[in-house]
Amino acid sequence: MKFQIMLRILFTLLRSRKTTAAQLAKDNEVSERSIHRYLEELIISGVPIDIIRGRNGGIFLPDTYKLPENFFTQQEYAAAVNALAALYEQLRDNSAASALEKLQSQQKSDRKNLTLSGNILVDSGTWGDVYDFSEKLKVCERATEDCDCLDILYIDRGGQESRRTVEPHLLVYKQNVWYVYAYCHTRKAFRLFKTGRIKSARLTGEKFTRREFRREDVPLKFNFEKTELIHVRFAVTKKALPDMEEWLGIDNIRPSGDTLIAEATLPYGEPLLSKILSFGEGIKILSPESLARQIETTAKKLCELYN
Repeated sequence: MKFQIMLRILFTLLRSRKTTAAQLAKDNEVSERSIHRYLEELIISGVPIDIIRGRNGGIFLPDTYKLPENFFTQQEYAAAVNALAALYEQLRDNSAASALEKLQSQQKSDRKNLTLSGNILVDSGTWGDVYDFSEKLKVCERATEDCDCLDILYIDRGGQESRRTVEPHLLVYKQNVWYVYAYCHTRKAFRLFKTGRIKSARLTGEKFTRREFRREDVPLKFNFEKTELIHVRFAVTKKALPDMEEWLGIDNIRPSGDTLIAEATLPYGEPLLSKILSFGEGIKILSPESLARQIETTAKKLCELYN
């Protein structure tokens, strides 16, 4: 029953994106204490649930979150479908039927690339992308197109979290970094937010009226250069973590034991070599070996230059 209730909670959030512990407790005929325990287990398992207290608070699932294609193994998927089907047969509960339908549709849906529109400036092809990051872009693009306010949880270079309500006007892509150019309600001004530093984004349900701005006011210069791509794995020190987060995005960095691992597909060439060297001893190339040897050779030449 615990597994069934956790699935119902997850799919309730996938459907409505917002609810309360009291409502979940009522729907599942358990205590609010049990609901919070189940929510903690879902959060530990990697579901980015937001619990906001106070007025207009509740339990939220960011619009950036969707079930990844490999969320279930084939056996787990079959077990989940069977569990929900059995629950519906016993209780004839509409939410269980809706959850079952959503679960089945998730398996059929194909991932779609971000649709580029007139509200997006692209500086080069897409690289360094992962599924979660793509979902953030989709939500930001939809909000930009439809003039929807976004509630974002933003992490700055110092690791400080802040919750902002923003009006996204433009998406910008520059040198492997996605930005959201948005009017910030907190700062009362336009700001450029690095999408890789947005931990979660949620549509607030409020619309905004577009504000006047010139594209040349966006603090970026645009250059375009086609280049081949290379998949790189790095070991990252804590000192270098803030710069790596801004370069590759939070989604591309994960802990592995006592080590931080960063992985991304990047444009190969002199700019990449220069970027890697700029981190000094803060990062180490784990693969490919050819790139590591190239950095080693370049570093030796630099040493010879200064000897």
